[in-house]
Amino acid sequence: MNNLKIYNTQSKKKETFTPVNNGKVGMYVCGPTVYGNAHLGHARPGITFDIVYRYLLHLGYKVRYVRNITDVGHLVNDLDEGEDKIIKKAKIDNLEPMEVVANYTRSYHTDMKKLNNLDPSIEPTATGHIIEQIELIKDIISKGYAYESNGDVYFDVSKYNERYNYGKLSGRNIEDLISNTRILDGQSSKKKNEDFALWKKAKKNHIMSWPSPWSKGFPGWHIECSAMSLKYLGSSFDIHGGGMDLIFPHHEAEIAQSSVSTGQDPVKYWMHNNMITINGQKMGKSLGNFITLDEFFTGQHEKLSKSFSPTTIRFFILQAHYRSPLDFSNMALESSEKGLQKLLRSINTLEKIKPSKKNSVNTNSYKKLFYEAINDDFNTPILISYIFDVVKLINNIKTNKVFIDKKNKNELILLMKTFCFDILGLKNNKVSTSKKEDFSKLIKILIQIRATAKEDKNYTLADSIRSKLERLNIVINDNKEGTNWDFDT
Repeated sequence: MNNLKIYNTQSKKKETFTPVNNGKVGMYVCGPTVYGNAHLGHARPGITFDIVYRYLLHLGYKVRYVRNITDVGHLVNDLDEGEDKIIKKAKIDNLEPMEVVANYTRSYHTDMKKLNNLDPSIEPTATGHIIEQIELIKDIISKGYAYESNGDVYFDVSKYNERYNYGKLSGRNIEDLISNTRILDGQSSKKKNEDFALWKKAKKNHIMSWPSPWSKGFPGWHIECSAMSLKYLGSSFDIHGGGMDLIFPHHEAEIAQSSVSTGQDPVKYWMHNNMITINGQKMGKSLGNFITLDEFFTGQHEKLSKSFSPTTIRFFILQAHYRSPLDFSNMALESSEKGLQKLLRSINTLEKIKPSKKNSVNTNSYKKLFYEAINDDFNTPILISYIFDVVKLINNIKTNKVFIDKKNKNELILLMKTFCFDILGLKNNKVSTSKKEDFSKLIKILIQIRATAKEDKNYTLADSIRSKLERLNIVINDNKEGTNWDFDT
């Protein structure tokens, strides 16, 4: 079953996965810059590379999954000049920068846990690896590919391109890069505009800075990931992941830095997830068009029709291939919610079905199809379509249109649970009968209060009760017979 193929951004084609070291996999994924709450755009790489991690573990590999936290050096607009994003947020909120980092790192972890993402093996921070970054910069300078200027250190892109290919990941031509590079105020210390910062001299009012051989300052954004990946995964490792917006300049710069230092191409397979859009535009903090994950979970945003459970968000993201764009809409989320509930109910139904001694369906073909889909560059939408073929089969078994014996039933249960829960990371939030009984009387009282409020035309109270129940994942449905409720899975 291990015929995994991965689309490599560098080669622009699918390649059979063969790890650098037999039986072991090293994977580095660019994590968040922690200056705000995680939004739907952060959920996508979190879930995408959680699937990669889960499946590699399922195949029996020993995986070291490194996902960093950027807590210094990421400047506004991803440039070499300007204000640090975290310092800017600290000034707005009147906090210490490390308070901002701590607050939003905790928030990020909480949201990733709710989405059922596994913890990475190592989660290094940029500020925790300043020494490694300084040593790497010294090494690059000693080899003639970087220069110091007025306390700043820059990577010499043209010198690098004499021997290497700057642009091999992004497909950019260096001549076009040179002609299109913006000339910005304050960049006079650069020899050439296309060069990028490895170290920046801190201005007097810059809060986060460290001593170095060149100045008291801070590292460039790109050097951080090269230093941390080299430390924990070595000079050449298997998978480097991140959003496609990081291909240039961030990942292109990483390749240049690491290649100069080690003399090796640092990464075997580059993987990039596509963006989540809203009305066709990338969702992001800088554009101000984002919806935080907590807002999805509570429904507290003007663009949301209701609250959506973390598992619904996960299922919504998995219904598109990770390399395809995914556009947010309430309709799409509500459709995902219904599909998820149908899937989870069918697994519960399958467990309750009594096996038959009549001619049984054979489940081996589904196993083959499931593995073919996941092995085809983690094609989760195709996998989910095959899973729903099994849902149809379960309905046919339930209605005695076909029959299943004990052996095939057990194999099908194992297959569905393995792929739905272990690999796709969905959660089957079963609610016990006793818990329903405990809550039932209280909820019925609230529903009656809501009904009375509606009769009295107190729609504000009625809507408030409904909204608060939905935040607890309790869905109420009005119909001709009255109002019923259930737990949202």
